[in-house]
Amino acid sequence: MTVRGSIAWQLKAAGILFGGALRGTAQYRANLFLTMAAGALFQTTGFLALWVMLARFGDIAGWTITDVALLYGIRLTAHGVWAVPFNQLMDVEHFVREGTFDRFLVRPVNPLVQLMTSRVRLNTLGDLVAGLVMLGVAMSHVDVDWTFGKLAFLLAALLGGAMVEGGIQLGLSAIAFRTLGSAQVRFTVDSVFNLYGNYPGSVFGRAGQWALTILPVAFVAYLPTAVLLGRTGELGVPRILAYLSPLVGAAVFAIAYAFWRRQIRHYQGAGS
Repeated sequence: MTVRGSIAWQLKAAGILFGGALRGTAQYRANLFLTMAAGALFQTTGFLALWVMLARFGDIAGWTITDVALLYGIRLTAHGVWAVPFNQLMDVEHFVREGTFDRFLVRPVNPLVQLMTSRVRLNTLGDLVAGLVMLGVAMSHVDVDWTFGKLAFLLAALLGGAMVEGGIQLGLSAIAFRTLGSAQVRFTVDSVFNLYGNYPGSVFGRAGQWALTILPVAFVAYLPTAVLLGRTGELGVPRILAYLSPLVGAAVFAIAYAFWRRQIRHYQGAGS
């Protein structure tokens, strides 16, 4: 493998390009603050609705407000971890239709890395900040003994959850190289993650848990949270799946990236 083709070189290039995109976006500080605040506010409104419901009924399928807050914090943080670098996937259709994706193919840096670092969407930073704050607050109140092992699992679960969401969106975005559009499908899938990923899977019964596991929404937050809270006994799916959540995320992303690389061969540039 050449130096420019090495993983280390690609990661270094990604860091430089992302840093440049972030600095370019952050030069308008008022806009940076307002956009991040709007993103954080949008994401926290969903939890506020849950809080109102829990304040009235006490729990959801046996999950208390602190349990749900931990789940919500894990889900939102994982979402932010993938959304900050990968949110530019929504622009794939634009580059493909305009025939301007060519510029990513003639440079020595991986085309996906260039796409990811072409722009930083400030609202996604708000998602990440809101997720980290909520997760931190939940961790300090939930009845969990935060041993090194559980902290390590939490970190792995956050990365795994990010790779699940990011992998699904990456795979769906790759369809645009053939169809010139996949936005509606991506938005629908994103809505499914947002609607069902913030609740304990036990709310939806055994069939619902299996459906969310296959999709695989449950691997982002519900299954890892069940492990951390010691609630794997109530799962409607084999408990081993909960412990394997981080590895499932890595597998989903690896498959999605292989699919992306295969579909990119079907791109027809401006001169085609």
